[in-house]
Amino acid sequence: MASFQAFLNSPVAPKTTHFWGPIANWGFVVAGLVDTLKPLEMISHNMTVAMWVYSALFMRFEWLVQPRNYLLLGCHASNETVQLYQLSHWAKGQGYLESKE
Repeated sequence: MASFQAFLNSPVAPKTTHFWGPIANWGFVVAGLVDTLKPLEMISHNMTVAMWVYSALFMRFEWLVQPRNYLLLGCHASNETVQLYQLSHWAKGQGYLESKE
């Protein structure tokens, strides 16, 4: 019980925005995963690049701030991965990258 109480009173506990912010941010990751199922014509490369840069910048920010919020860092790393996949998918569809056959 004492360890649970310590978790509830920590700087990244469910009582703080350091917990609920990352939980809400997972919506970007889920939306990116859903977008991978859409046709290539519907992929906005401008928005994909913007989300990629956003996640890269905030991964760096999350690494530098104290206390480190590993939940948010993981969220941004996941979003970075999804956006890079989406960008490569778009680039292959536009003929910028050759696909191996």
